[in-house]
Amino acid sequence: MNTFLEQKFEIGESNDIEMYKQFVANYVKIEQCVAVLSDYQADRSYIFAGNFGSVFGLPNENSVIDSAFEECIFTKINSDDLVERHILELNFYEFLKGIPKEEYSNYSTLSRLRMKDYVEKSTYINHRTIYLKTFSNGSISLALCLYMPSTDLQFRKGIDGKIFNIQTGEVIEAEKYKNKAEAILSKREIEVLNSVAKGNKSEQIAAEMHISVYTVRRHRQNIIEKLKVTNTAEAVQTAYVMGLISF
Repeated sequence: MNTFLEQKFEIGESNDIEMYKQFVANYVKIEQCVAVLSDYQADRSYIFAGNFGSVFGLPNENSVIDSAFEECIFTKINSDDLVERHILELNFYEFLKGIPKEEYSNYSTLSRLRMKDYVEKSTYINHRTIYLKTFSNGSISLALCLYMPSTDLQFRKGIDGKIFNIQTGEVIEAEKYKNKAEAILSKREIEVLNSVAKGNKSEQIAAEMHISVYTVRRHRQNIIEKLKVTNTAEAVQTAYVMGLISF
């Protein structure tokens, strides 16, 4: 999710972090869930853990990590579900680009994730993401992720991911955001990623596409940034699940 860290933030514009920290802390006291308040501008996260935090091995207290992403929780989630959740976040981000920035906080994702190691009565968890604060230039400053136990324990494939309007309860039809997937990468970037998926090195791709090695490397870096992953292996896996490439 590096793209969020590379946004341009308005100098001198406050993200009201202390106010939101208090709101989130009070919410967790009531729900006893886990909440992660991510500050993209500072690349820092505030983790508020209620009793449910024990599922992730978190202490029953608030903590701060020097990262905008909660890897300490991600490592406890089923890897396949984590990829699907990541794709839902990409679609969510693309969907928000089509609405006024003042309305971003009116929408949330919802998904049901499996724990990596099954724990009695905690096999499934509900996950939500809300973008709380947007600066005047459209950059997202604060995000809130909520983790809580799911009462739906029925086995089925997938994360049941959806985007919905918090105010009205309206579930956004998948067609309104899934067809935006192809807009994330350019045709050239998809060609490069298809070649990477076949195991080709940058030098091979450059010769195959009649472009310089530097250009191939630039495409690879752009792909990583656009798909909000950390390396090309993750990019290939994400793009494959999204249907952007095939093996």
